[in-house]
Amino acid sequence: MSQAQKVTLTGVSETALLTLNARAREARRPDGIIDDPMAISLAESIDFDFAKFGPTRQDIALRALAFDDQTRQFLRQHPSGTVVALAEGLQTSFWRVSASVPDAAFRWLTVDLPPIVDIRTRLLPASPQVSVCAQSALDYSWMDQVDPDKGVFISAEGLLMYLQPEQSLALIAECARRFPGGRLLFDVPPPLMAMLIRRGVWTSLRYKAPPMPFNLSVSEAADLVNTMPGIRAVRDLPLPAGRGWLFNTLLSSAYRLRFLDPVRPSLTLLEFG
Repeated sequence: MSQAQKVTLTGVSETALLTLNARAREARRPDGIIDDPMAISLAESIDFDFAKFGPTRQDIALRALAFDDQTRQFLRQHPSGTVVALAEGLQTSFWRVSASVPDAAFRWLTVDLPPIVDIRTRLLPASPQVSVCAQSALDYSWMDQVDPDKGVFISAEGLLMYLQPEQSLALIAECARRFPGGRLLFDVPPPLMAMLIRRGVWTSLRYKAPPMPFNLSVSEAADLVNTMPGIRAVRDLPLPAGRGWLFNTLLSSAYRLRFLDPVRPSLTLLEFG
């Protein structure tokens, strides 16, 4: 094994290391809920004190699985389409998805800041299907590299909550305008949780996660179909089942009992008209 390479990220970009660590640790478990050998390999190739983030949780892996599932559904309908991974961080979604899509002909566009792209370029294998834009998702010029004719699926996993509300809503609106017929999947914290973590949250004695200024309730997300031009449908998606009877009981109750909407995970699929 080659020597691990030192990696330094700060601010929101550092959360890419947190989520990578969570997926890799979950994938190493004998009863792991995610099969992610590329995440394990990537984590092992990075010289970083992952322990600073504190204990990992299975919900980060479950979120990744939910994004994978919607990406595969899109590719079954649009096998030559384009998947755009906004602020992709150190996600390894491309390899998980392509492993389960036979005769893959789709294109994958990674959009992220130069420090993240540098790490991905150095430590992840290249693929002729993958293109890269080393820029902010808020620099809309990445849209010029997307061919909308064969279908577009835009993934914003762990992105919008770190933007200001006006930035998130403007990004959604521009995607709807530029990619009619496309889809956008995003996650944000519910309002009650956002109130608690608005100034960031300590995951350990050594790490404080960045603030999350943007949130939407389930009803606010559903109302985007009425308030934002170009959106023809909004789907509130559940997380897949995880590990453990208690966890799954609480998770299913959160979706079944409407009064828990302000505190449950929020995963929203937008379909553009």
